[in-house]
Amino acid sequence: MSRNSLPDEITITPVVRPIQGRVRVPGSKSITNRAVICAALARGTSQLTGVLDSDDTRTMVNGLKHLGFYIDTDWGNQTLSINGSGGVIPESRASIDCQASGTTMRFLTSLVCLGKGHYVLDGTPRMRQRPIGDLLSSLRTLGVEANAESEGNYPPVTIRSTGVHNNHVSIQSTTSSQFASGLALAAPCMPKGLSLELTGTLVSTPYLDMTRTIIESFGGTCDLLDDRRWHIPPSGYVSQNYEIEPDASAASYFAAAAAITHGTVTLEGLNRESMQGDIEFCAALEEMGCTVRWSSSNGSCPSVTIQGNDLTGIDIDMNAISDTVMTLAAVALFAKGPTVIRNVAHIRDKETDRISDLTRELQRLGAIVDERPDGLTIHPAPLRPARIQTYDDHRMAMSLSLVGLRSKGVCITDPACVRKTFPNYWNTLEDLVEKSKQ
Repeated sequence: MSRNSLPDEITITPVVRPIQGRVRVPGSKSITNRAVICAALARGTSQLTGVLDSDDTRTMVNGLKHLGFYIDTDWGNQTLSINGSGGVIPESRASIDCQASGTTMRFLTSLVCLGKGHYVLDGTPRMRQRPIGDLLSSLRTLGVEANAESEGNYPPVTIRSTGVHNNHVSIQSTTSSQFASGLALAAPCMPKGLSLELTGTLVSTPYLDMTRTIIESFGGTCDLLDDRRWHIPPSGYVSQNYEIEPDASAASYFAAAAAITHGTVTLEGLNRESMQGDIEFCAALEEMGCTVRWSSSNGSCPSVTIQGNDLTGIDIDMNAISDTVMTLAAVALFAKGPTVIRNVAHIRDKETDRISDLTRELQRLGAIVDERPDGLTIHPAPLRPARIQTYDDHRMAMSLSLVGLRSKGVCITDPACVRKTFPNYWNTLEDLVEKSKQ
């Protein structure tokens, strides 16, 4: 199936034998979109390799182009060449369509504050339901005129900036870690740097660690005074030749496929030292009963192998790996005993309400699900055919497609929504299934 020729629905055919094979998923969306920001602000020309070609990354690149940055794209070879601006926003006026990309909306809202001009950022109807008020409040503290044009502090966003005039700000991080990441990515190019304090309940902290690592990879400095206070001096960025590692969130689907089918799948290019927190999804599968084997971190081709065994439900705090909640939920349907997922209230503000809508679709499949404000409990039950609604959420489509590997009649609506982060998902899954038949 080509990227542009997907049907309106895809019915998954159950496998007749365990999934077996090796998979190298595309580059990390989260790393790509952070590295692109750093490269655009750097002094000199950066070469990024292994970049993810997806709707989200194209949206980020197009947004930067609208701001006047020069980016030479070779999506076929997963390569970007970016002429850095030395911390300057080239255009003084721009209107940016962030579509459904949360990282584009949050990161570029912070980025344009480095400029001198008038900028408007908007997106899809769902983006207009995703809160951004905490970030705008912090930008106003920095001396920037930052406003949401709709009631309730939702996009569209208007930024009128004469540059950043203060160097200390606090940011509420309960809703999204991307607010803090966006400020931090811009900070090395602020005149006095930035002292950043994170308030409220921290969510998705591995993404904050990733942000700091990438800042430092491009020559910036991010000093941790403690887990809530960062000091980022005005060092600027230096161009780099930078390789993007495979996406651990995308890899979780194939790890789960091994778990669900009692198969064995090797994920290439990932190891214990990955900067992506979602690599810990493998530990969750191990707790449920899978066997997990890591290659030597010193090898030229790191990998992790997941072998599926009989599964047992677990009680797990998934705050740090919340992008894999739906993947684990799919696995939980085939476990003995309930699985309890906790401390992920913030995923209600993702592409869809990933607690309520996931609950609805699991129930449609026959599972017994108890929904809570911060998570859900999944009680396995006999599964039945179901037409799964995906809510324009790529992770809903990919995660619940896995159920169809073991259960008849699972139909995924709007399969093209996977283009947001993994355009070739269906081909990759099909190839793995076909190789397992040989």
